[in-house]
Amino acid sequence: MAEDFLPILGTDYVEFYVGNAKQAAYYYQSAFGFQPLAYRGLETGDKEKTSFVVRQGKITFVLTTALTPDSPVAEHVRLHGDGCKVIALWVPDARRSFEETVKRGAKPFMEPVVEKDEHGEVVRSGIHTYGETVHIFVERTNYKGVFLPGFIPWNPTYKPADTGLLYVDHMVGNVELGDMNKWCDFYREVMGFKQLVSFDDKDISTEYTALMSKVMSNGNGYIKFPINEPAKGKKKSQIEEYVEFYRGAGMQHVAMATKDILKTVSALRKRGVEFLTVPDTYYETVPDRVGHIEEHLEDLKALNILADRDDEGYLLQIFTKPVEDRPTVFFEIIQRMGAKSFGKGNFKALFESIEREQERRGTL
Repeated sequence: MAEDFLPILGTDYVEFYVGNAKQAAYYYQSAFGFQPLAYRGLETGDKEKTSFVVRQGKITFVLTTALTPDSPVAEHVRLHGDGCKVIALWVPDARRSFEETVKRGAKPFMEPVVEKDEHGEVVRSGIHTYGETVHIFVERTNYKGVFLPGFIPWNPTYKPADTGLLYVDHMVGNVELGDMNKWCDFYREVMGFKQLVSFDDKDISTEYTALMSKVMSNGNGYIKFPINEPAKGKKKSQIEEYVEFYRGAGMQHVAMATKDILKTVSALRKRGVEFLTVPDTYYETVPDRVGHIEEHLEDLKALNILADRDDEGYLLQIFTKPVEDRPTVFFEIIQRMGAKSFGKGNFKALFESIEREQERRGTL
């Protein structure tokens, strides 16, 4: 077996550039149950940007806002609205990760840099991917601090309970028409990923819209990146809507895993998180399509949770409505009961649900 030239230990963090980091941090704590972790800003000597770091399970979000109007952070928010800038990958060797990907054609974003404080050192480097999104490689073997050098612990009195979210299951990128294969080739050739599965417009379509998707995964399967592009349909697909409002390609959603989706989604609903809904008739076909599941169908129906099965088991999933003012970024909550797939059997119901929302927005 060929050596994995880009070993990845997991998702290190996801950084969103936002209009108001303090308020965004409050939202992710209050709505999703993230816990306060670290802070960087004027008080730590950073005159250009403020970042609040929140964590739940192994999921770490960094929420960064500009302190000056001419900052690249401010420009990103002006163009895209609140959105994902960095998908950071935890690696054993950030220098080698940079060298191996750049020599295979990656466009450098950040040369390897050693960042130090009293808690040790972190090595980081970075490359560009689709749109203005970047991958930062983070090597933290010799670091014992709260997050990264330059950050201090953030320990406010306000700490709502978590909601049972555990780790990043996958992260989906939306790209322009005709670009899916280009970016799948990028992950294959530059980062050594393999294609797990592909869906064409026959798999993911409704009467009005369609899209195509390929799922790329790294060697150990810890990192999974589905890449979506629009397909021709009678009306404007959700991918076209995203690309139009985001002003280009970008990260569409983070899927976050839980061991108890009923408990997690109940808690999220109580905190005001809004989810896509499917008609009650969806649940009439679940027993035949999915077979035996441990959960009660009525409980899934009450919370609008979707179910699907593959050769290895079943999964339960639900999608939030967009969490920004623009119809761009959203989240998926997923519980895997053996299944390794992505809910192909739910695509039609899900897309019809999204189309209903698009119709309300006047963007279908």
